[in-house]
Amino acid sequence: MACGRDTLAKLLSGVRTFETDVYPESAELFESLATSQSPSTLFITCADSRISPSLVTQTEPGELFIVRNVGNIVPAYGEMLGGVSSAIEYAVAALKVKNVVVCGHSNCGAMNALLDLNAPKLDGLPTVRSWLRNAEAARAAMGDLKAEDAGPADIRQLAEYNVLLQLAHLRTHPAVVRALSQGELTLQGWFYDIPNGEILVLDEKTRTTRSVESVLAEMGATEKEAV
Repeated sequence: MACGRDTLAKLLSGVRTFETDVYPESAELFESLATSQSPSTLFITCADSRISPSLVTQTEPGELFIVRNVGNIVPAYGEMLGGVSSAIEYAVAALKVKNVVVCGHSNCGAMNALLDLNAPKLDGLPTVRSWLRNAEAARAAMGDLKAEDAGPADIRQLAEYNVLLQLAHLRTHPAVVRALSQGELTLQGWFYDIPNGEILVLDEKTRTTRSVESVLAEMGATEKEAV
């Protein structure tokens, strides 16, 4: 109990620092966000505490519309309508975001669990087991790999396959289909390598990863051609 109070006190102390030191320096920004928001990007990532979307993208409040859940999963439309589906619809149809990013990460506990959804360790987590079934197609792509034989490289590959699968699921959502058909939306998959502090961009066509630098260089070339 004391430990819980200590960690809660730490959070409250952080709030106090925000109110007295951080907010005054950005008061104008927060005042501009008081009555509306206009984020550019819907950022879908894992609930894992090691991921800080605003930190890795160096964005300010108001720039990202963030959806987090176990395994950065996007159920196919109609499969499990709820928080994720409604957030996607609102972000794309109402807020008119220009981008949707699905970001997986290294050493993902959800991917470890996905390797064997019948494992006894999930018996006490029936909701998690049911939720992860939305990623079973990514598990199938790993073939006959047994959970006990999986190493870090396998978990990483599964995490990447899962991001690609969730991008495919995104394309079943009516709001996304409509925005894509009108050329108003871009989808992109990322993999966050936590210990190396590196983001890799997943290429849906080749199913391989690319460095941020190579993608930025290509985007720069495309922008110049369009001028």
